[in-house]
Amino acid sequence: MALIFKVSEVGIEEAVIKAAKIIRKGGIVAFPTETVYGLGANALDEVAVNRIFEAKGRPPDNPLIVHVSSIEQVDILWRNVPEIAYKLMETFWPGPLTIVLPKREIVPYNVTGGLDTVAVRMPKNAIALKLIECSDVPIAAPSANRSGRPSPTRAEDVLEDLDDKIDAIIDGGRTEIGVESTVVSLVHDPPAILRPGGLPIEEIRKVIPNVVIHPAALGKFTGRPESPGMKYRHYAPSVPLILVSKDKLLKTIEKYSLQYNKVGLLSLECVKLRRSNIIARCFDGDIKSMAKELFSALRDFEKIDVDVIIAVEPPLEGLGLAIYNRLKKAASEVIS
Repeated sequence: MALIFKVSEVGIEEAVIKAAKIIRKGGIVAFPTETVYGLGANALDEVAVNRIFEAKGRPPDNPLIVHVSSIEQVDILWRNVPEIAYKLMETFWPGPLTIVLPKREIVPYNVTGGLDTVAVRMPKNAIALKLIECSDVPIAAPSANRSGRPSPTRAEDVLEDLDDKIDAIIDGGRTEIGVESTVVSLVHDPPAILRPGGLPIEEIRKVIPNVVIHPAALGKFTGRPESPGMKYRHYAPSVPLILVSKDKLLKTIEKYSLQYNKVGLLSLECVKLRRSNIIARCFDGDIKSMAKELFSALRDFEKIDVDVIIAVEPPLEGLGLAIYNRLKKAASEVIS
């Protein structure tokens, strides 16, 4: 059973000091960031990093993101850092932006999925930053869930998946953004968005006007993943998820509400329903709220035993692109 350090009871300082001690001893600790809960280990300790993969059941070629608490810390992780990287860091860090650049030898290959590049970010969360500072090492951390499951945005989600597989968790409440960081590769020419996330691409284009969207960001990818979220099926609930375009929604609802006893509906806009066996979760057009509650909504549908979840495609702009990416990765079927 994992040790639980509740910030609401012991405060940030005590929770972080206890968790950092575990990290320094080669342990693995779940902790909140502004995006989702991460499962952290000393990024420079190959054995500790292996424990992350074992706990999650994560494929070894799926790279991890390394978290730092200062821009200066990247010097031990990256080599050949271009000026544009510093512009991105100065503009968006701390925050939900991950940058991919060539790694130094000190970074173990199990962190990078065997690649010569490493993904790095600085989280915008007081608990996460304090944990990295107190641990005195960069922390490698994917999302703190079983591989393939919806990412955790609450401590209870982490414990549901990993309670008996990790050393501890810092319970800092619900995360703020709710979807993972945006990943941009500066190894590509032009720079490429490998995964859309909590920082909209429109904001990145203000700094890098020529940045392009990698096909993987739209769910079109085969090959070796350069970043988390590119290759494997992710974010999937334990029941089928049907991703449907707006124009096919009513027919899809009619079909599945007749076929199943209980149907979950996830939609940015509220929909008038005539079927009593449909349980709707809508967000009145508030895309930030949908992002924040996306993964918890999927897990909550599981808990009330829906037979299938119908998710309506969000607009492919701003946070909508990140939500679409997660739903596309989670979907058993796409109707468009």
